[in-house]
Amino acid sequence: MCKNPAMPAHEVAVLALPDVVGLELGLPHRLLGIAEDEAGRPLYRVRTATLDGRPVRTSDGFWVQPEHDASILEDAGTVVVPGMEGGPALSEGRIPAELRAALQDAAGHARLVSLCTGASVLAAAGLLDGRPAATHWRDADQFRRVFPAVHLDPEVLFVDDGDVLTSAGVAAGIDLLLHLVRRDHGSEVATRVARRNVVSPWRDGGQSQFIERPMPDPDGAGTADTRAWALTRLGEPLTLAELAGHARMSVRTFTRRFRQETGVSPQRWLTQHRVALARHLLESTDTPVERVAGEAGFGTTASLRQHLHVAIGVAPLAYRRTFRGSATSAGAHTPM
Repeated sequence: MCKNPAMPAHEVAVLALPDVVGLELGLPHRLLGIAEDEAGRPLYRVRTATLDGRPVRTSDGFWVQPEHDASILEDAGTVVVPGMEGGPALSEGRIPAELRAALQDAAGHARLVSLCTGASVLAAAGLLDGRPAATHWRDADQFRRVFPAVHLDPEVLFVDDGDVLTSAGVAAGIDLLLHLVRRDHGSEVATRVARRNVVSPWRDGGQSQFIERPMPDPDGAGTADTRAWALTRLGEPLTLAELAGHARMSVRTFTRRFRQETGVSPQRWLTQHRVALARHLLESTDTPVERVAGEAGFGTTASLRQHLHVAIGVAPLAYRRTFRGSATSAGAHTPM
C-alpha cells in the first residue's frame, strides 16, 4: 500500500468510442477514481477522452463530451476501453488507423484494460494476438471468427494477462476494476472501494459467466446458509461431506446445487475464500506466516505458499513486503 506522500496518483485514461456503453464508461471513475490510501490521498487520476476530443454518442441515447483527446494516452499508466454496441471492430476487425496507432503506442508504456466488447478494439489493434482474453459470451462466436489468433475464453468473468486485462459484461467489468485495485494496493483498499459502491468486493476472474440463479425453493433449500456457515470456519478442514451434511443434502445434490448458485465447485470456492483471508491477514497483521496458514485453513506454510502462488504468483512473505513495505508505489502495477 502506498505510504509515500510525494508519489503522484496513477494516471488512467478512459477512451470513449462511438456507441460506447454509458454505464461502462463511468465504471473507472466510480471504482478507480475513488480509491484512496489510508491518508485519504487518491491513488488514481481518471480522465476520459475521445479520439479527437469531440463528443460521441453512447449506445444509451445520450452524448458525452470529455475534456480530453487521445493525447492523454501518452502519459497514462493504464488505458481503459469500455464496451460498445456493435461497430466495425467486432463485425469486421477494423478500427481507424489513428486509433490503432494510439493504442499500439500506449501498449509500449501502459497496461491495457478492456470492458466487455472493448476487447474487440484491442484485438483489432493487433494487441491480443496469441494472448488469452475474455469478452461477453453473446459475442464469442463472432469474436472467434474475426480474431482467430486470440485465445478467447468465453466463459470466464475476466482475464489478467499481466499488461493486458479483458473482461466480460458490465458486472464483470466491476470485478476486473476491483481486481486492479487489489492488485495494485491490496484487498483492504479494494474492499473500501467495493463497500462504497455497495458491490461484492471479490469474484474470481475464472468464475463462469454462466451462473444459473434458480428461484429459491419454497422450503428455503439451497447452499447460502452453508456458505455463510463455512465462512466462519475457514480454518477448519471442511470436507465435502460435512458441507453437504450441513445443507441436509446428498454430496451429489449439494455439489450440483452449489455450482448452480456460485458458478464454481465447493472445493474451489473454499480455496478462493481461504486465499482471500490469507491475503487479508498478510496485509493487515503481523501474524507469522505459519499461523496465517493455519487460520486460513491451509494447514502448512508449504500449502499456503502453493495456493498463494497459483492465485497471485507470489510467496507469502513477498506479498506481505509488497503491501506493507514503505517502498510500494501508487503507480506500480506489477502482476501478482
